[in-house]
Amino acid sequence: MERTPWIKRKFHFKIPPGWLPNIIVRLQGTVVRLRDLTATVSEPMTSIKYLDKWSIREHIGHLTDLETLHMGRINDFIFRQPELRAADMTNLKTHQALHNLKPVPVLIDEFAEERKHLIHHLEILDDETMQFASLHPRLKSMMRPVDMAYFTAEHDDHHLASIRLIIENYMK
Repeated sequence: MERTPWIKRKFHFKIPPGWLPNIIVRLQGTVVRLRDLTATVSEPMTSIKYLDKWSIREHIGHLTDLETLHMGRINDFIFRQPELRAADMTNLKTHQALHNLKPVPVLIDEFAEERKHLIHHLEILDDETMQFASLHPRLKSMMRPVDMAYFTAEHDDHHLASIRLIIENYMK
């Protein structure tokens, strides 16, 4: 089966705000799943690019790089912006970050720290903000905080699956 590229995925946001606690558990679980996936992979292997794409370390670093975007979008909801800030689809921050120079445990710890902030800010949003919707610039659809959390969890899973594919196809 051919994997659907992230950029080609379509989303339909009709998620009840009451699902946010469940989605937060998924967001928290990304750290645990990263640790589990990489536990048996030798450190040198985690910096090797697979099929001329990102290495395991770069996938992990990319997730950390995007936490700034997610926090900015929380602010967009709080300040009632009609359109959410756009992601840099060139991933310049990730390409320039030199994630391959950091050990995997350090990258995961950095991600865990950033993710805690995102989860905290999602948990303290008031009901009015939870109902507010802004336009997602690439998807051209309205998104509320619960939708953004779901979208983020799906993005996490996309990169976790990428890491898993690297391990299964290259390192075994």
